[in-house]
Amino acid sequence: MSEQATGQLPRRLGLFSAVAVVVGIMVGSGIFRVPAEVATQTGAAGAMLLVWVAGGLLTLCFALLLAELGGMYPHAGGLYAFVREAWGPVPAFLFGWTYLLIIPAGWAAIATVFAEYLGKFVPLTDMSRRGVALALILGLAVANYRSVRLGAAIQNAFSSAKFVALLSLALFILALGDPAAGTFTERVSWTPVSTAGFLLALVAVLWAYDGLATSCSMIGEIRDPQRNVPRALFIGVGLVMALYLVVNVAYLYVLPLEIIQRSPLVAADASQRVLGAGAAALIAALVMTSTFGAVACSTMADPRVFFAMARDGNFFASIGAVHPRFETPHVAIFVGTVVACTYASIRSFEQLAATFVLGLMPFYVLATLGVARLRRTRPDVPRPYRCPAYRVVLVLYVSAAALVLGNALVHAPEITALNLGLSAAGVPVYYAWKKLRR
Repeated sequence: MSEQATGQLPRRLGLFSAVAVVVGIMVGSGIFRVPAEVATQTGAAGAMLLVWVAGGLLTLCFALLLAELGGMYPHAGGLYAFVREAWGPVPAFLFGWTYLLIIPAGWAAIATVFAEYLGKFVPLTDMSRRGVALALILGLAVANYRSVRLGAAIQNAFSSAKFVALLSLALFILALGDPAAGTFTERVSWTPVSTAGFLLALVAVLWAYDGLATSCSMIGEIRDPQRNVPRALFIGVGLVMALYLVVNVAYLYVLPLEIIQRSPLVAADASQRVLGAGAAALIAALVMTSTFGAVACSTMADPRVFFAMARDGNFFASIGAVHPRFETPHVAIFVGTVVACTYASIRSFEQLAATFVLGLMPFYVLATLGVARLRRTRPDVPRPYRCPAYRVVLVLYVSAAALVLGNALVHAPEITALNLGLSAAGVPVYYAWKKLRR
């Protein structure tokens, strides 16, 4: 029986598209805006690089655990399905509820950066920048509404372009830049100014690395998921980690640490040391390419969670519909687009980014703990991929995530408490929804 006949989304994406989704979502605006905050919080060049390594290794642990879950349950919705299978309907609903309220903030944050850099070429007021961000979200949502192949083609092209362009820029800076003006002329310190600063910097870095959970939402449409999902996660994380380290080394190679700390546009400042005045336009074009690709990936992947929720009866049934002609989750895409456009209209980039990272990490921890729970409660479920030394990997990831969340609760209590409150508010909503359905 065909996917269309059963109301399922067809599996049309291969390994390349799966990797492109991972890279495309992870490499967005973070690598251009986060280094200044990381340098400020750590206060040392070596510690700055260590934060990027720590964030990459933490993300790799996450990938190892998600790969096992993805092979077991290759269904639309990704983490939503993993949490449901391991912990039941209430935690799954809370994840979906939080995802609905928070994830479109990521679309809006990245689209806002795209609009800011477009202002380097075309004079834009604050109102017109918001209009550009809205137009970008709407245009890409329409493409994904029409065809998953069209959406995949767009994100494949832009993911490849921005990866190659950013790597080329870093290598160009390293090859032609003057190291005498950079940070490495002095003794490099690997000790951060404080542990709290290191952990706050790690929150910012995890914004730049975030994307694995979103990419898992497409598992239900990836061909041969038992093989391609683990491969896509490992390849994607490895490529992004290597890219981020090369880029940050390039920044430090030509810029003093204190300049990086004061620079919200560090890529432009580093490039200007090599290219002169022409660097601004080049970096603006690179950032626009990167953010365009990230929004393209997000508008394609995120609505699959709303789709899965509706299929479980945890959302309006119409949101779980598959378009009879385009074979896309068209109503789910519409819902995500409306929420993202609302965020883009009323909130700043900094508010959007903080909401995005801290709101979802508790559910990332819950999903990874599901690996241990499912090994105990469902040992007979086929596992095409098994996480090696999963207890060690799980302890490392959960301990680091708990440390980051605890530190954020102490040093950024308002936004952390707001996110936890949003999730907790889903409990009465769940029971009210079930009562309403009955």
